[in-house]
Amino acid sequence: MGFKSDIEIAQENTPLKITEIAAKCGIDEKYIEQYGNYKAKIDYNYLKDHADKPDGKLILVTAITPTPAGEGKTTTSVGLTDGLRAIGKNAVVALREPSLGPVFGVKGGAAGGGYAQVVPMEDINLHFTGDFHAIGAANNLLAAMLDNHIQQGNALGIDVKQITWKRAVDMNDRQLRHIVNGLGGKAQGVPREDGFDITVASEVMAVLCLASDINDLKARLGRMIVAYTYSGEPVTAHDLKAEGAMAALLKDALKPNLVQTLEHTPAFIHGGPFANIAHGCNSVTATRMALKIGDYVVTEAGFAADLGAEKFIDIKCRMAGLHPSAVVIVATVRALKYHGGVAKPDLNNENLEALEKGLPNLLQHVSNVKNVFGLPCVVAINAFPTDTKAELDMVEAKCKELGVNVALSEVWAKGGEGGKALAEEVVRLCEEPNSFKQSYELDTTIMEKLETITKKIYHADGVVLTDNAKKQLAQLEALGFGNLPICMAKTQYSFSDDPKKLGAPSGFTVTVRNLKVSAGAGFIVALTGDIMTMPGLPKVPAAEKIDVDETGKISGLF
Repeated sequence: MGFKSDIEIAQENTPLKITEIAAKCGIDEKYIEQYGNYKAKIDYNYLKDHADKPDGKLILVTAITPTPAGEGKTTTSVGLTDGLRAIGKNAVVALREPSLGPVFGVKGGAAGGGYAQVVPMEDINLHFTGDFHAIGAANNLLAAMLDNHIQQGNALGIDVKQITWKRAVDMNDRQLRHIVNGLGGKAQGVPREDGFDITVASEVMAVLCLASDINDLKARLGRMIVAYTYSGEPVTAHDLKAEGAMAALLKDALKPNLVQTLEHTPAFIHGGPFANIAHGCNSVTATRMALKIGDYVVTEAGFAADLGAEKFIDIKCRMAGLHPSAVVIVATVRALKYHGGVAKPDLNNENLEALEKGLPNLLQHVSNVKNVFGLPCVVAINAFPTDTKAELDMVEAKCKELGVNVALSEVWAKGGEGGKALAEEVVRLCEEPNSFKQSYELDTTIMEKLETITKKIYHADGVVLTDNAKKQLAQLEALGFGNLPICMAKTQYSFSDDPKKLGAPSGFTVTVRNLKVSAGAGFIVALTGDIMTMPGLPKVPAAEKIDVDETGKISGLF
């Protein structure tokens, strides 16, 4: 029998009107701003007006180190939430919005899969409610005001060789990484080197996702550093008087988007900073709103637990005062065999030896969540038809040794029904006492924080700074940014900064080659390895298969 594609399953589904979903959540009509029949924004005043309502329990879905075999984090998040509803719990899911770049590049979409999806799948993957366009426009307004200030006499004394603010576009376009602009004579601007980041890598995205309300958004935008003067002083968006107009462009983008799963479970999809270069979590406003509406809120953080969970806990939870109750770590038998050295074409064959070699990757993530962050967790094995009983038994036995249960997640094939076992375990974990803590304290030095993350989370021997990074570190501490949290920009494919080191490597150091402050978002970005803030398209982009027919029906998203 041929499997249906994700988009076929989504298009066969009959969604409820979004007003019905909102009514199911108890959201009064005055807070609902409809975008057609199946999408709505919820006014952030809902949070102010319901401040006294107790919060539900927060469940984080994270994963093992990603492989080309795929882990299915979003699918598990959606299926778990449907599963919680299937066992009679009031559950809501809060997810990130997909970026157009990866949709047209490798990913082809990011709205879950199989029978565990959010809909309208096509809209969510393409434009959605325009949030990312608003973020790009605000980013580029600031860039235009910056260059205009220089053109009109440069009263602030900005050094054009020390401009740190780039332009942004929500597309994978390597051609724009390094450009020269302002050419063509005096009237056309001041010539300089420049570049584009993908919109999800813009600091405006991180700011929007961490802002608690419109005033906080404006204050954070104003603090963003765009350049340095000839004397080395930072120049901010506030110095350019840009934050008011930027906030005006972002006023609707700040409102969380409400949609639904295939099983009509309420879903907030809002914001989406890159997880390897930014903090990789959906917005604080969407998470807070979900916590007021659901007794159980499932959310995910990008990539594996060394990036996503660490940033969720050390940056997002710290800034927003959130306290997770349980963590789900998603793994597949196929991905674990890949970590054990099996090539992608051979992953369907039973291979207990390779599985045993790959398991330390999962076990290290489990140990970090339990011992570093003090949170109870469950391993969700995302089931594939090729998994054998012997393989599944081995995963279960190894996790049991760490005192962690394993639940088979069959949500891709069965939707919420296939997520019931996982849901039962999550409910049990939420009642367990936990000793939740961040991995480091803010009042330690930048260097101490870097050492803590690399040693405690990555299990490295330590961190090495290039001469350039050492200079930047001294400058950041002199400017008073030493007490900010750290956002590690690192490959997602390894615990180390080398994507080829699979499994649970040891005996390595992490090299930080660049330290820069995101003063609006409120963290320091530490760049390791070869991390791109503007991806390129692959040899055969997913865009080649995406199409639309005369009825407006879209195909090729997956």
